[in-house]
Amino acid sequence: MTAAIAVFNAGSSSVKFSLYDCPGGGPRVRGQLEGLGTEPHFVARSAVDAVLAERRWPRGTALDHAGALDHIVDYLRIALEGRRLAAVGHRVVHGGLAHDGPARVDEALLSELQGYVPLAPLHQPHNLAPIRRLLQRAPEIPQVACFDTAFHRSQPEIAQMYALPRAVHEMGVRRFGFHGLSFEHIASQLPQIDPEAAAGRTVVLHLGKGASMCALAGGRSIASTMGFTAADGLMMDTRSGAVDPGVVFFLVRSRGMTVEAVENLLYRESGLLGVSGLSADMRTLLASPAPRAKLAIDLYLYRVRRELGALVAALGGLDALVFTGGIGENSAEIRARICEDARWLGVELDGGANQARARRVSAPGSRVRAWRLATDEAGVIARHAAAVALPREEPVHA
Repeated sequence: MTAAIAVFNAGSSSVKFSLYDCPGGGPRVRGQLEGLGTEPHFVARSAVDAVLAERRWPRGTALDHAGALDHIVDYLRIALEGRRLAAVGHRVVHGGLAHDGPARVDEALLSELQGYVPLAPLHQPHNLAPIRRLLQRAPEIPQVACFDTAFHRSQPEIAQMYALPRAVHEMGVRRFGFHGLSFEHIASQLPQIDPEAAAGRTVVLHLGKGASMCALAGGRSIASTMGFTAADGLMMDTRSGAVDPGVVFFLVRSRGMTVEAVENLLYRESGLLGVSGLSADMRTLLASPAPRAKLAIDLYLYRVRRELGALVAALGGLDALVFTGGIGENSAEIRARICEDARWLGVELDGGANQARARRVSAPGSRVRAWRLATDEAGVIARHAAAVALPREEPVHA
């Protein structure tokens, strides 16, 4: 019987899913159930983007992550069409210090991962909800957790350290880095696309609702913009990015804000939304004539420029830039402005290629190449899940 791998990526208001054959190429089925807590909408699509199934619930329907998972699992049992569901892979944002690769889930691991919820409050609780529900509903199906932090465990210790007492460092307070599944995919593609960059020095910009940058040396992470939590580094949709810790002390002591209120401010009320006062969506801001929309975009790009310089310094030079993520892949204007800011590094943009959404967006003579590459976190998860859960005699390609 043909084996299949399911992949789940649960966010705060949605659960994305994919179904892969083993062996196989891309996903046979992919989709999501979004609008949890507001107006739930389920859609499943084929490999050629045809709608296979769809359902909408009335606004205000109390459908939570457990209910969403139940609906998706019921659909996947039909979509399997006689295939054996060999494993389920999950994106889990935080894996802590102990995990430099995927891990099969049991109750002990689930309890360990629950301890990282305070370090990734926007993601970790939702990542774990489908795992917990499947352990209840189908404990016989192997589940594999794939961590956004794991790829960065290759960083040298000095890149992970804060200038804090050693005892605090030993508690686990260090720079973890995130978006590792996305960076891992890009690193796996570079040898075929740009062998020199794959063997050399590359900065990958994962720009989406969350945003971070990673310095790759020979395809391995040596530094990243996110740190102890996924709120550090670049300005994001509603997250502030790097903030002096003195700001937190000021807000608590002088303005009487609670720790919970400050956390909400930095995670949910800042970033593009907070600076613009209009929207957290880059597309909306780019289309707006409002001065505050322009200010938010300018600050976003300034932070990218600052962090790019730091990562190039960590690498000791630069061979290539790679744009990925929702903004990185889809916004020609943001790519153009970042490349213009990076001219001093040797980046020369090909305006026509950039507007045409070509894979290479730098000019033919550019000393530093610039690429636009689609990320595929689900494909990385499927591959890891198969490798962990399937017997060695079974193929594990995904």
